[in-house]
Amino acid sequence: MKRRAWLTLGAVVLGGGGIVTYAAASPSTDQGPDLRAKRPVKTYDLALKAAGSAKRELPRTETKQFSLLGVSWKDADASLDGTIQVRTRDAESGTWSGWRDLETGVDPVEVPEADSEERGATEPLWTGPSDGVEVQVVHEDGTTGSGLPKGFEVNLVDPGVVTKAEQSMEPAAFAADVTPSPTATETETTEGTAPSAAPESSVPQPPVVSRAGWGADESMSPEEPEYNEDVKAVFVHHTAGTNDYSCADSAALVRGIYAYHVKTNGWKDLGYNFLVDKCGTLYEGRKGGIDLPVLGAHTYGWNREATSVAVLGDGSTGAPAATLASIARVAAWKLGQYGADPNSSVKLTAGATQKNYFGTSYTAGTQYSFKRISGHRDGFNSECPGNGIYAQLPTIRTLASGPAQGLKLTALDSTGLSGSTYYTKGTVKARWSTSTPSSLLKNFEIVVDGKTAATAAATSTAKTVTLPLGTHTVAVRAVHQSGKTATTTAVNVVAETTAPTFSTSPSLKLRTGTVETSAVPVALGWKAADNAALRQVKLLSPTTATYGPTTTTSNKTAKSGSASTWSMRAYDWAGNYRTSSPSFTPMILQESAATKSGTWTTKSSKSYLGGKSYSSSTKNASLTWSFTGRSAALVVSRASSSGKVYVYVDGTKTATVDLKSSATKYRQAIWTKNWSSSAKHKIKIVVAGTSGRPAITTDGLVYLK
Repeated sequence: MKRRAWLTLGAVVLGGGGIVTYAAASPSTDQGPDLRAKRPVKTYDLALKAAGSAKRELPRTETKQFSLLGVSWKDADASLDGTIQVRTRDAESGTWSGWRDLETGVDPVEVPEADSEERGATEPLWTGPSDGVEVQVVHEDGTTGSGLPKGFEVNLVDPGVVTKAEQSMEPAAFAADVTPSPTATETETTEGTAPSAAPESSVPQPPVVSRAGWGADESMSPEEPEYNEDVKAVFVHHTAGTNDYSCADSAALVRGIYAYHVKTNGWKDLGYNFLVDKCGTLYEGRKGGIDLPVLGAHTYGWNREATSVAVLGDGSTGAPAATLASIARVAAWKLGQYGADPNSSVKLTAGATQKNYFGTSYTAGTQYSFKRISGHRDGFNSECPGNGIYAQLPTIRTLASGPAQGLKLTALDSTGLSGSTYYTKGTVKARWSTSTPSSLLKNFEIVVDGKTAATAAATSTAKTVTLPLGTHTVAVRAVHQSGKTATTTAVNVVAETTAPTFSTSPSLKLRTGTVETSAVPVALGWKAADNAALRQVKLLSPTTATYGPTTTTSNKTAKSGSASTWSMRAYDWAGNYRTSSPSFTPMILQESAATKSGTWTTKSSKSYLGGKSYSSSTKNASLTWSFTGRSAALVVSRASSSGKVYVYVDGTKTATVDLKSSATKYRQAIWTKNWSSSAKHKIKIVVAGTSGRPAITTDGLVYLK
C-alpha cells in the first residue's frame, strides 16, 4: 500500500447539517539558511475528518507551500453526493480565493499500475503558490452536507523549482528540506514489446519539451513503459482547473500533474502521452519515447489503440489558436506514422463495457467507429475536454489534415486593376493570407499560367515574381504539411511596357467668360490612348489635376502676358506613361491698339481692362486688331441697352454678336475663334446700329500665341 503523511486538521466547521472542512498542514519549521537554488517536487496528503456538531471559527494556520491540489478517497467506486469545492490561500498575499469546483470522473486504469488499491480522485486544480485550503461538498440544492466517502483526503503538490528558467522564480526564504510522501511500491505488468524503430511520419515532428526539459523526477516512476502496436486515434483532453496560469509556470504545472497521477491516482506515470499549454508549447507526457506508440492511461477502454494530448487548463471556453495548432501538429504527426488521415474515421475495439458522456453504450471486445481525433467524452462518461474544446475538434481535424483554410490573394503590388484584370510592367508582388497557422504548412507557391513560378516559405505572406510580356493567370497555392493543397482563384494579369500616346497633343484655346489680367478663361484639350488600358491623364503644370481615361477637355484660366507650360502625363494601368508639355501665352490687346473708323468715345472705369474702353453708337463704326496667334476672343461690356456688332475674320463676316444683357457685366469674352495653328489674323468689329440700342462698348481683344 502507499504510505501517506497524515497531517492534523486546523479545524472542522459543522452547521445546518453541512460539512465544511478546513485542512492546514503544520507550519514549516525550518526557515534557516539551508536554501537551494532548486527544490524537488513534493506532495502532502491531508486527511479530512468531521469533528463536533457546532459551528466554530477557523484558525488560519499556515501550510507548506503547494501549487496544485486535488481531492481523493479510498474507494474509487464510492459515489459523491454533490460537487467537491475548494478554496485556497495565496502564499504571497494571504488572500483567500472563492470556491472552485473540482472535476470528478477520472478514468480508472484498464490494467492495474501499482500494488495499492486504486483511489477515487478528482482532476487536479492548479492554484499557484498557496499555503492553505478549505474543502466542501455541495449538494444539488446548494447546501453542504455529509457526502464524504471514507478515506477522504486533499492532496497538495508543490511542483518545486527544477529547471534553469524557473530558478529566478524561487520564493524568498523557502525551506527546501521537507520530506515528501514516499513513492508507492509498484508491481510489474505485462509489457508490450517496444518497436525496434519508430516509423517515419508523413508530416514533420513538432517541437516537444522533453521530460528532462520540464523536470520530471524519473525516480518517481521507475516502472518501464508499455507499448501498443500502433496509433489509430488521438483523444483530446483537458486537465481541468484554471486557465489563469502563466505559460512560465507550465513546466511546474506538468510536474504537479505528474506527481498527482503517480502519488494520488496510484498510476505508474503521467496518464497523458502529451500535454500542451495555452501558449501552444507541447510537453512529453508518459515516458517511453514520443515517437513510439506508448500505452497511456487517459481514455478508459480505448488506451490500447490510441494516444492522447491534454490541454493544460479548463476547456469549457475553448483553447487559443496556438494551442489548437499544436494539438493538430502532434495528432497529425502521430497518425502520420501509421498512414492515417487525421480527418478520417477508424474502428476501435472497446476494452471495457461502459457508456460515454452522450449515453452511447460500448461492449468490451466490440468495434466502434471513432473520429481519428476524438474527445475524451466520446469514449468515456466525462465532460472532458470541456464544451469549448470539444466544439473545436472539427477545426483541429481540419488543421491537422489540411488543406489550408481561408487562403486569399489579398493584393498584387506593382499592378493596376481595371475591371477584373491587373496590369503590370512585369514584376509583381503577390500578397496572401490564410487562417491556417504556418506551423502546419510546408510552403506557398506562386502559380503562373498553371505552373509553379516561385516558392515561398510557410511563414511568408508575400512573394515577388517577374512575368514575361503578355497575358497571364496568377494564383497562390498553399501546400499543407500533409501535401494537400489549396489554391486561390486565378486572376488575369497583363504584362506590357508600351507607353500611352497623345493622339491629340494638349492644347489651349480661349473660351467665353470674365477676363482678368491674371486669369484669362481658357479650355485645355487633349486626347490620349493606350494599346492595353489607359488609366488616367494628369495635369502637372501650371496647376495640377487628374482626369479619367475618357475625359478630353477641362476649363482653366491662364495669366495674360506670361508664357505657361501646360504639362500633361498619360498613364496606363501597368504604370507606363508619356508626357507632353506645350507652352502658350494669352495676350490682351487693348482697344487703343485697334485701327478705328467712325466715331468712338473713350470711357474710364476700374471695371474696364486697363481702366479704359471704347464706346460707339455710330452705325458702321469699326475697330480692327491685327495679331499672330491661334485663338482670339472679343472682350466687351454688356448691359440692357447694349446693341449688336458684326464680326469679320480676315475680311470675312463670320458672326453677328448681341451685347445685350439683363445684368450689367464687364470684361466679358463674348465671342471666340480658334485655329489649328498659329498665324497672322485680323479681327474687325462693326457697329450694327441696332434700333433703340445702338451703343456698344468694347474692352479689347485677347489672343493666344
